[in-house]
Amino acid sequence: MTSDVAAVGPATAGGPIRRAPRTWPSWAGYAAAAWSFGYGLLGVLWSLGMPGFPFGEGDIPDAREESILGGATAQGTAPWIAVVGVLGGLVALVLARSRIGGPLRAAAAVWGWVAAVALVVFVPDQRVLTTLAYTPLGLVGIPLGWPPISYSEFLDIAYPWPTVNLMICAVGGLLWAAATVAFQRRTAGACTGCGRRADHPAHWTTPSAAARWGRWAAYTAALIPFTYAVIRWAWALGIPLTITDEFLAELHDTGLVWAGAYLATFAALGGILTLGLVQRWGTIWPRWVIGLAGRRVPPAFPITLATVVATALASAGAVIVRLTDWTKPEELLKNPGILWPVWSAAIAAATLAYYLRTRGACQLCGLGEEEGR
Repeated sequence: MTSDVAAVGPATAGGPIRRAPRTWPSWAGYAAAAWSFGYGLLGVLWSLGMPGFPFGEGDIPDAREESILGGATAQGTAPWIAVVGVLGGLVALVLARSRIGGPLRAAAAVWGWVAAVALVVFVPDQRVLTTLAYTPLGLVGIPLGWPPISYSEFLDIAYPWPTVNLMICAVGGLLWAAATVAFQRRTAGACTGCGRRADHPAHWTTPSAAARWGRWAAYTAALIPFTYAVIRWAWALGIPLTITDEFLAELHDTGLVWAGAYLATFAALGGILTLGLVQRWGTIWPRWVIGLAGRRVPPAFPITLATVVATALASAGAVIVRLTDWTKPEELLKNPGILWPVWSAAIAAATLAYYLRTRGACQLCGLGEEEGR
C-alpha cells in the first residue's frame, strides 16, 4: 500500500527538525490530541477557579461584543471546554492510529473538520489579524520613535492574554485540519505524504491544472484588498468616501485615519505579494533580493506565510459577516470588509495551487514524476 511507504525512504534522512515538515501525517493526530487534552485541562482549572479565563467575563471589555463567546463565564463555559477538550483528544487519537471505515470513518472526519473550522474561523476574531498587521510596525517603528512606546509596552497592548489565547485556538484548529487530512488519506488507501493514489489518475491536482485555477485565485486575492485600501487612502487624503464629513473630521482629529491608512497599505502590499504564488518570483528569488537572487524559494516559506494570513482573515471576516446588517445595502458599501471571507478563501486556494505546482514527485510513494513531464 502506498501509505505504508512512510516507514522508509528519503523522508527518514536528516535531523528531526528537517524531517518534521515531511513526516507531519505521522504526528499531526498526536499533536491535535495533545492540544485538545491540554486545553481541556485548562477548562478544568478554570472551572475550579484558576484565574485567566480568556472569554466573556475574562476578556477585554471592548472586545466582548464582537466575540462569539462574549457572554461566556468561567462557571458556565469552562466545564464544557473541559469535556469537549477530553473528548476531542480521544477522537484525535483515533485519527492518529485508526484505519476505520464506513460510518465511523465519516463521523471521525466530521468531528475533525468541525473542530478545525470552529477553532480557526469562529472562536478567534479580528484581533488576530489586527495584531499580525501591527506587529511589523512595532518591530520597525519603535526604535524610530513611532509608536512612542517601548517593546514591553507594545507587547502588553498588542499581545494581551485573551488575544494570545485566540492565536492558540487558531493553531489548534490548524492541527485538527492536518490530523483530519492525514486520517482521510490513510483510511482511503492514499499516500499519507501527498494524497495521491496509483489507481486514481490526478486531474485538478496536476501542476498544469493547478496553474490554471490557481492563477484566478491569486488574481482575486490580489484585487480584493484594494477595495479596502482605496477607501482608507481616500480618508487619509480628506475625501469622505462612503462616510460623512463629520466622521472624517473625527478620524483626523483622533489620528485614527493614519492607522487606517497603514492597514490599507499593509493590505495592498499583501495583495501584491499574493501574486508571487503564481509568478516566477514566487519560486525563484528575484535579482533585487541580495544574497538570495537566483536561488529557489523554499516552498514552505510562502505556504506558511499565506496560510497564516488566510487563517487570520477567515476569523476577521467571520466577525464582519456576523455583525453586518445585511438588510441595509448602504451599510454594505461602507464596509469593504465583507469581502474578507472571499479574500481568505482566494488566498487559501492560491496557496493550495502553489503547493500542488511546486511539490514535485512524492519522496514517500514516488508518484508524481509523470505530472511534471
